Amino acid sequence: MPQTSLMMTLQFCSSGTPVNIQAKHFIIPGLGRYDHKYSPKLPSKFPKASIFNSHQIPNPILHHPPVNQSVAAIVFGDGSESRLYPLTKRRSEGAIPIASNYRLIDAVVSNCINSNINKIYALTQFNSTSLNSHLSRAYSGAGLGKEGFVEVIAAYQSPEDQGWFQGTADAIRRCLWVLEEYPVAEFLVLPGHHLYKMDFQKVIESHRNRKSDITIVASNGITKRDQDPGVGVLKINTENQVMQYSLKSNKEPVNSAVAETFTRCSDSSYSYIPSMGIYLINRATMVNLLNNHFPKAMDFGTEVIRGALSLGMKVEAYLFEGYWEDMGSIEAFYQANMECIKKLNTGYNFCDGDSPVYTLPRNLPPTIVNDAMITDSVIGDGCILNRCKIKSSVVGMRTKIGDGAIIEDSVIMGSDVYQIEDGRESSIKSTSVPIGIGENTEIRKAIVDKNARIGKNVKIINKDNVEEGDREANGYIISGRIMVVLRSAEIPDNSIL
Repeated sequence: MPQTSLMMTLQFCSSGTPVNIQAKHFIIPGLGRYDHKYSPKLPSKFPKASIFNSHQIPNPILHHPPVNQSVAAIVFGDGSESRLYPLTKRRSEGAIPIASNYRLIDAVVSNCINSNINKIYALTQFNSTSLNSHLSRAYSGAGLGKEGFVEVIAAYQSPEDQGWFQGTADAIRRCLWVLEEYPVAEFLVLPGHHLYKMDFQKVIESHRNRKSDITIVASNGITKRDQDPGVGVLKINTENQVMQYSLKSNKEPVNSAVAETFTRCSDSSYSYIPSMGIYLINRATMVNLLNNHFPKAMDFGTEVIRGALSLGMKVEAYLFEGYWEDMGSIEAFYQANMECIKKLNTGYNFCDGDSPVYTLPRNLPPTIVNDAMITDSVIGDGCILNRCKIKSSVVGMRTKIGDGAIIEDSVIMGSDVYQIEDGRESSIKSTSVPIGIGENTEIRKAIVDKNARIGKNVKIINKDNVEEGDREANGYIISGRIMVVLRSAEIPDNSIL
């Protein structure tokens, strides 16, 4: 492919799909769950059921209202313990930029939108400023129907609860007064930093057909997560009924069969598969579990799900065959970015027209390319690329790369602002090293966080082939031999890292 047409293709694929969604609804005192009415129409995709006797003509009845009226999503955008540090030093996991133009949480919200779920609550707490700003700006206005919204519920203190959210279960319990305003039948609980594409309507259909109390989505594909602590492991029978929920961690070892692999095992009676942390739970079941059975539970998976099993509730597994990345490490995040630029994309497809990824419309100018050589890369909007070489890399928005620079196998997250260097006007304080990548700089197998200032003639190449290294005081760390330059870090001219 000629170089010009290649760059045009890359630019097209990296562009985000803007969306406008009603930001919030108004909570009016006196309106309860029974003040709203469902539409009596039956969508063609829902099966029709009939009840009749010998003296009656069969008539179709409605078992469930449409998904956009009967299911609400609860998305968690952050956690107190992140395995993506230092990318989470000043932001939550859901706010981490990915694939030039997006944030991780965009993939999760887009799954909801594409599955016709238009009531979405985002519960946030740790380092949530960037995430809250992104959600409120990206998904605001009209677009998801009359009652559609993406509403941010930030951690709060009240006369009844003086502390912050103590876990996922505690957060949902304390927000039930908001979540119960709409008479939905089920809640879909989602982590906000995982990367996958899923039609949640299939999960909902399976949940309802099997008359489950709780459905847990589990990954049935090939996975390498056997070393990640904190992964939930489901023991299921041949009917995909969950018999046991275990947590793989250093403190709580699980069955040796699970420790060896998370794929389906050869045992004909039971299988062990990793939970994706996605739960579809009946509304009444959730309220009963959180308020009555386990009012002190903090974590949804290890306490509430285990408690539901101990009570004999019907907990089913929905097996997901597609790509899933839970971003359990810096290496996993790096590989997810690298997979999105491969010609034979086996990872997450950001250019899928049938299942688009929505994000904040930024109205940036097109990228300027001045005699640059770009191959197998994704370039974000508003970049200024001079006579540089970019190969197998992801370059984020507003990135400026100087003459003679070489970028290979790297993730450059870009900048939040443009820095004008003529000395007369600048939106930020001028320093000796401007934002961007300086002339004749070489960057290989690295992640460069936002607003980084990389000087001239710098080499970021892990020259000593270090596996792990904490050089945070110098503006970078090394994780899995991947160089990670911190947000707003300054690397002086002629540095060799």
